[in-house]
Amino acid sequence: MSAASNRIRELNDAYRATSPATGTWLVTIGVQSMGATAVMEAVAKVQNFDEFTPDNDPHGEHDFGRFEVNGQILYWKIDYYDRDLVYGSPDPADPAVTKRVLTILLASEY
Repeated sequence: MSAASNRIRELNDAYRATSPATGTWLVTIGVQSMGATAVMEAVAKVQNFDEFTPDNDPHGEHDFGRFEVNGQILYWKIDYYDRDLVYGSPDPADPAVTKRVLTILLASEY
């Protein structure tokens, strides 16, 4: 694994472990329709997710996960943007030029 992938993984793990209020987290309307308790459970599962395998994390960056809440399959995904949220980040390993956005969604919304 590259040094950049290792750094991205470290940044992603730290980002996921924080409260959504410290970054940009999006919860789709489908997940929101499950109710506040389900949303809180989904956030906690994202924060504590550690089921990474070569199949679901081929680059070792910890930027995607799959889990269940109330019998529904959900995904979470981290995307990397420039600091103005206009373009993709020029270097996701560099927090000075990257804004992370984490989305929690139903598998059916993917």
